[in-house]
Amino acid sequence: MRERRLAAVRRWLDEQWPRGLLAALAACALWPLVGRGEAEVAAATTPHEWPRVWQGDSLRPLALTAVEQRFARRFPGQIGRFAADDGSVWVLRDVSRPTRTLHPASDCFRGLGWRIEQARPQRDAEARLWRCFVAERAGERVRVCERIVDAGEHGFIDASSWYWAALLGHTSGPWRATTRVEAL
Repeated sequence: MRERRLAAVRRWLDEQWPRGLLAALAACALWPLVGRGEAEVAAATTPHEWPRVWQGDSLRPLALTAVEQRFARRFPGQIGRFAADDGSVWVLRDVSRPTRTLHPASDCFRGLGWRIEQARPQRDAEARLWRCFVAERAGERVRVCERIVDAGEHGFIDASSWYWAALLGHTSGPWRATTRVEAL
């Protein structure tokens, strides 16, 4: 009797596993859309105060691009885009929790058809480390530098190392991811 029940259960599992796998995959895909806490919803709808001067540059707010707007809808934090007096563009992303949606700017530029070259760490005039690269598309060349800073002013130049440090509690937020784009 017990063997018949086990055989029936095995037969049922053999028949149903594709449905179970599909349900598990659907749940994983939908997980980011559910479970947003009230604090995150409030943060996404509350006006965000951005600095008027950043890294010595006076900032003028710019509208987010269509790509940035789509990205911002699922980003756990705020995104601001600004023009500086010297013609460069700053993108500031304030991040409220560890997330894989914060990724290197080079990934975004590549995804938009830019060729990336000369990627390397560089220090600025204040000896802060940045990850910089040159991007080229259709004859246009830009220099892009980025870094992530935590609440204690500890900097990261790699989104993956930041993510794991944040996830494991080795850095505390909120964090600001800063990207500067200047024409060459």
